[in-house]
Amino acid sequence: MNELRAHEALPESDRMVRRKKSQLRETWRRMLKNKASLVGLTIIVLFAFMAIFADHIAPYHYDEQKLEDAFLKPSRDHWLGTDNFGRDILSRIIYGARISLQIGLISVGIGVAVGGSLGAFAAYYGGYTDNAIMRFIDVLLAIPNIVLAISISAALGPGLVNAMIAVGIGTVPIYARVVRASVMTVKEQEFVEAARCIGAKTPRILLRHILPNAMAPIIVQATLGVATAILAAAGLSFIGLGIQPPTPEWGAMLSAGRQYIRDHWHIVTFPGLAIMLTIFALNLLGDGLRDALDPRLKR
Repeated sequence: MNELRAHEALPESDRMVRRKKSQLRETWRRMLKNKASLVGLTIIVLFAFMAIFADHIAPYHYDEQKLEDAFLKPSRDHWLGTDNFGRDILSRIIYGARISLQIGLISVGIGVAVGGSLGAFAAYYGGYTDNAIMRFIDVLLAIPNIVLAISISAALGPGLVNAMIAVGIGTVPIYARVVRASVMTVKEQEFVEAARCIGAKTPRILLRHILPNAMAPIIVQATLGVATAILAAAGLSFIGLGIQPPTPEWGAMLSAGRQYIRDHWHIVTFPGLAIMLTIFALNLLGDGLRDALDPRLKR
């Protein structure tokens, strides 16, 4: 009772801060109960650590060539073997983590920023604005994501920045739909009506009241979207429209090694495993976040 009275005596801003901290602790507690999501989080942290400290972890530089050591099988000197140019595959995978995670995060950022803005304005204003925006989104949804990304990448040309833009634009319709649905469930609630009554402007209502309370499905979709973006970027690189050699991107490594798969299995196996593990971990983490943030599953 004393704690409740002390809490009520606090200013509104302090009560909101305490409430948010309590919600974060509750979400983290429920995440800890989900062993699968912890496995996914651990794998993602390991790949992120590799990406950040690649210069210190990798035994060789990603572009260091020794033609006399080409096609070496996994050994003590080269744990995952070497490719057709004698480059250490482990080092290229470690450096490739930096490229792949960068593509995934920035592509999702583009999708959330553009698609989220469109979805939020469509849901908040409704009427003609909603119809106009969502019909445009429906046109984009009629085109498969990877086909849209291939078209944009082919128009812009291959390269890291263009690949991120292409994959990011391809995900815009997904985030527009998710954000629109979330905002529509929140905008009619009483605290939003109260903000309107006291004269709050539209940007403040959206940024301070609606979006923070509609973030749970957006966070889950963004986590799963990183996996999709990494896979799409790998696909673009595989067909020659993404990252160009000698940059060590996992999809480009698969494409370069596919002609040697019969005799030198290790050239394509380990980059493929890196892609598989990353996507698997992100899916586990996304499922765990969904369960932790879903209020119907609180216990």
